[in-house]
Amino acid sequence: MKKKGFTLVELLVVIAIIGILIGMLLPAVQMVREAARRTSCANNIRQVALAAHNYQSGVMEFPAGSLYPVVASDGVTPLSSASSRNGWSFHAQILPYLEQSNLSSTINYKMGYKDHPPVDIGGSVAQISRFRIPTFLCPSEINDERRGEGTSEENYPLNYGVNNGIWFVHNPQNRSWGNGAFGPDNHFDMNHFLSCDGTSNTLMLAEVKAYTPYFRNLGSDTDPGMPTNPANLASLGGDFKTNSGHTEWVDGRTHQSGFTATFSPNTEALHTVGGITYDVDWTNWQEGKNGNSAKPTWAAVTSRSYHPTGVNTARMDGSSAFVTESIDLKVWRSLATRDGGEIISE
Repeated sequence: MKKKGFTLVELLVVIAIIGILIGMLLPAVQMVREAARRTSCANNIRQVALAAHNYQSGVMEFPAGSLYPVVASDGVTPLSSASSRNGWSFHAQILPYLEQSNLSSTINYKMGYKDHPPVDIGGSVAQISRFRIPTFLCPSEINDERRGEGTSEENYPLNYGVNNGIWFVHNPQNRSWGNGAFGPDNHFDMNHFLSCDGTSNTLMLAEVKAYTPYFRNLGSDTDPGMPTNPANLASLGGDFKTNSGHTEWVDGRTHQSGFTATFSPNTEALHTVGGITYDVDWTNWQEGKNGNSAKPTWAAVTSRSYHPTGVNTARMDGSSAFVTESIDLKVWRSLATRDGGEIISE
């Protein structure tokens, strides 16, 4: 009797057909997943922007880029009035409006975040900086993990940075600020935007990648000059940190919770050390560091994402939009100024 069954050739043909079908379907599945992640990310950044507006409705001004403890007798908080100052980020200030009241109610803003004692949240006693805030994280972030696990410096990253301008951020010696929407100890109200560029023409937030390598603390007293070529960024110098930028959502400094529009979104500023190539940022000085010896802050902290072709953003009117990385640099910089008076044509 003849046995019925598949021949080896037939099996190989079927397997080949299945492989071809999987190969055709996989990109489509990945595209659907990325579209879902990008939509979820856009919803997150919209929620953060809405929280900032709710904050503004309550106190009639937006959160500061960094909120520093009051140390002067007249209530003024110049960054040069104490030793190292550790200001609370914009993100920490809007926690009550992100359904994080349990955490925000434990914060004593009269002390810096590094001086703050551990808090008890639902039986978990830890530093505030170690708590994960889901709304601050993009679903596409590949480093959604705590930095410094098991040490006294545990921190959780974030993916939405506030607009700190184009290049100049702050000078603590004369208390001057850059042209962004946020700055250290500077609470702008709605009139700062409505009377100039308008809230719909000014960025509030843009995506940033966690664990960004960066140079810091060159300590120049004079402007080293805004680089026009990202390949030259590393040559400005400073201390190189391989993976700690945008890893502390509590920290109000630009390299941790902000961005600047020196370069357009997803621009690569490559620097090779020990055979490893890094995509880097740069900041002249960490805001609030060294008190009376503090230096001005100029910074090139690029908006980056894991989404193909661009980044999610939110504007000062609360709207959100996906901005492609091909956006004209002049337009991108115009969106980053609060008082430039530019006519935006995207």
